[in-house]
Amino acid sequence: MPEMRALSVSEALGLARKALEGVRLVVVGEVSEVSDKPSYKAVYFSLADEGAVMPCLMWRDAYSESGVSLRCGSLVEAEGVFTVYAAKGRMQFQVRRLALAGEGVLRMQVAALARRLQAEGLTSSDRKRRLPAFPTRIGLVTSPRGKAVHDVIRTLGRRYPVAELLIAGVLVEGDGAAEAIVKGLRVVTEAGADVVILGRGGGSYEDLMPFNSEAVARAVASCPIPVVTGIGHEPDTTIADMVSDLTASTPTAAAEAATPASADLMRRLEHISTRLARGLAYRVQALEHRVALLSGRPLFCDARRILGAWEQTLDGLSGSLERALPRRLDVASDRLRSADERLVSVGGRLVSAAGASVALLEARLGDLSPLGILRRGYSVCYAEDGETVIRSAGQVSLAEIVRVRLADGALGCRVETKEEEAAR
Repeated sequence: MPEMRALSVSEALGLARKALEGVRLVVVGEVSEVSDKPSYKAVYFSLADEGAVMPCLMWRDAYSESGVSLRCGSLVEAEGVFTVYAAKGRMQFQVRRLALAGEGVLRMQVAALARRLQAEGLTSSDRKRRLPAFPTRIGLVTSPRGKAVHDVIRTLGRRYPVAELLIAGVLVEGDGAAEAIVKGLRVVTEAGADVVILGRGGGSYEDLMPFNSEAVARAVASCPIPVVTGIGHEPDTTIADMVSDLTASTPTAAAEAATPASADLMRRLEHISTRLARGLAYRVQALEHRVALLSGRPLFCDARRILGAWEQTLDGLSGSLERALPRRLDVASDRLRSADERLVSVGGRLVSAAGASVALLEARLGDLSPLGILRRGYSVCYAEDGETVIRSAGQVSLAEIVRVRLADGALGCRVETKEEEAAR
């Protein structure tokens, strides 16, 4: 067996590095630690699974181009080669391509949607509405076959049985679940619900993805009535939880948050009843005392204390009126007689002058009247139709019938002869 040549440490590590860098691998693992300092040229992190931990590095320019933000607990897919850092004698995986894997991709998409909705103000606490104190109709949007629907029904029956429950059974996971949830919210709203409970039981992150969809988020945010979400278990938080008016850890907790407890209501009603009884009794006592004080005043014992002075004033005014009225009537009668005499005197003169004017106008009107002219011996000749006035001999023909109007009647004549003269 030939004797092996002894190598220096640097030579040995160089051979190992050359051998490792010839193997390109794709590794999936969970990020267990991250060292990302701006002054470093590379980002250092570790990938782990149930049985091992692998140190990794990625040069900063390649890391920036990947678009991935490393967080502990993220599941990533790393492509690269093993290499040896000779100065420390340490093997590490040099990552050349990095991407989120499995659930990590979903979480990245959900985080991006959450940031966009937050920028629009849909997750702001200022837009969250108060729940009705005593709802009469409660809408429930959930799976009709899951445990959540029974938990909510049982909780509402125990805490607040007076409310009417409107259930919209919908898909809560898988294809078409987001569209079904949006439709369920619309149905219970149109049915007249005062508040909506949107919920489902626990499940994997993928199972809860319909509640992370943009369509469901916008439907919850635009719902005209308050929405209470109870999705999954305590640590689960979805986009629907972020935009709802109130978030509960479970469907049962959502039902409790949306309703008052009947026992609490009874205690509150008893307390209000006691306060009302005390207030009413105090009010009655105060009014009784006031009535007693008022009834003892002289005013209510002798009405003349108020009416006496007014009655005396009325008597004085009545006497003054009786004295003043006859004098005023006498003065008015004298003025009326004087006016009557003046009217008779002036009226005669006015009528005489008016009569003379009327006679003069009548004479002038008679002079201008056509009948007056006819009475002086003139006549008017009409055509046979009795309407057209004949002003010229050329308007008629021999043997034509004409009508002659006189002052006291009319004649029907036949034209025997006609003589035309030149107009002057």
